[in-house]
Amino acid sequence: MACMTHPYASVPFARALEGIRAAGYSHVAWGTTHPSASGSRTPLLDVAAPPARARELARQSNDAGLPPVMMFSMVMLEAADAIEGHLRRIEQAAEAGIPYLLTFGKTSPGEYERAIACLRAIAPRAHDAGVLVTIKQHGGNTATGADCSRILAEVAHQGVRMCYDAGNVLDYESHDPIADIRACWRDVRAFAIKDHRDWPRDEDCGPGFGSIDHYRLFEPVMRTGLTMPLAFENIFEPLKPRPRDATGIDALARRAREYVSSVIDGLRLGLAPGARQA
Repeated sequence: MACMTHPYASVPFARALEGIRAAGYSHVAWGTTHPSASGSRTPLLDVAAPPARARELARQSNDAGLPPVMMFSMVMLEAADAIEGHLRRIEQAAEAGIPYLLTFGKTSPGEYERAIACLRAIAPRAHDAGVLVTIKQHGGNTATGADCSRILAEVAHQGVRMCYDAGNVLDYESHDPIADIRACWRDVRAFAIKDHRDWPRDEDCGPGFGSIDHYRLFEPVMRTGLTMPLAFENIFEPLKPRPRDATGIDALARRAREYVSSVIDGLRLGLAPGARQA
């Protein structure tokens, strides 16, 4: 269970760590931006930042009792500088001891071969560095799990696998993530936890507030017996404004963790050998 600092983007990184730990998470996934000392929103870890900066953020995370398990690449797979940018991110992740680098493509299709070329170039370097590159659903070339599995088959390297984002599959594509994950579960090595609903307003939300059945979502992957991070990207309530203060974010982070924990605990019992099946 790793909460991204992304839901805490309105508060400093140190306060995000404090809230995530208080909400009961065991790990952290680094988000994208946080307020600086001057109050301006700046990248937590710029692509051009030296690896030493990643090492310092990792020390801060570990001191807070939250080993960092995942970070965003913030570089699109189809970008002109995608290979260079991803290699810098792999170096940063390795320096920080972060095992998962999360990336994705543009929301519109096109430049497919450029995305494949990027992943083929970075996969061996990532594997050698002890970092697993994970692609997630984000529209375009990476629209669904089935699309991501096609990409992985073409890249054909164990240094790249999938982080499943059910909320994006339902949001961007209006596609059923339950049917989709059954076509790609063998490639899943992480989850970006996010729900979605299209009524009474079309919006992403925290798990349990949307239309996604998380019991059916996790079930095929649970059967693999693999250990993988569940990185909570969206914890917010539909229709309501987001909390103005950090304590409100803390409460939603805890609720999201407790909901998913309950689902996982139930599946462990229900899928155990000898468990009564309906």
